[in-house]
Amino acid sequence: MTTAGVALAYDRWAPVYDLVFGPVFRQGRAAAIRAADRIGGRILEVGVGTGISLPHYAPSSRVTGVDISEDMLDKARARTRRLNLSNVDAIRVGDAEALDYPDASFDVVVAQYVVSAVANPRRALDEFARVCRPGGEIVITTRVGAEQGLRGGIERALMPLTERLGFRTDFPFALYTDWIATRSDVSLAERRAIPPFGHFSLVRIAKEKA
Repeated sequence: MTTAGVALAYDRWAPVYDLVFGPVFRQGRAAAIRAADRIGGRILEVGVGTGISLPHYAPSSRVTGVDISEDMLDKARARTRRLNLSNVDAIRVGDAEALDYPDASFDVVVAQYVVSAVANPRRALDEFARVCRPGGEIVITTRVGAEQGLRGGIERALMPLTERLGFRTDFPFALYTDWIATRSDVSLAERRAIPPFGHFSLVRIAKEKA
């Protein structure tokens, strides 16, 4: 997977993304928003896409959305205008692997179904931790691969196709725990299965206080 390839894939998804993925990701989206709003303050949603989450954040939360797909962002901006979402501070082009914000800029970083769709997941996680303030949280909804058995074999076989569509099917949870183990400033606060099918998880990663 390459960053340019992912951007192109999601430009193609933009016209039908809400119809295809909106219902499937609804419960995970709601769980991520609740987790982010519990902390509140300045929220960065990485991979904001069409902005389908934006109307559901608490009015007291200040939300910035970034995405690598301009076609997705056009829909997010239109949604923000149409619904007069005054708590949305900005909708911008942004690369999860190279966020254009200073260290500790946000209280919460939200990434919904993003980490399995970037070219370099560890680099993206490093960026999430960098822009999250000490004491804040990184809130992730993620696909988790089976890693073994029939489902695991199918996921590995599908990888050449799904990478062209903009995401990975073979994606082990160990990627997160291995990354956390390399750092002294983050810890796993929660991992919880999210419907449907048990293929998705809510992951909360706490940024340790200074």
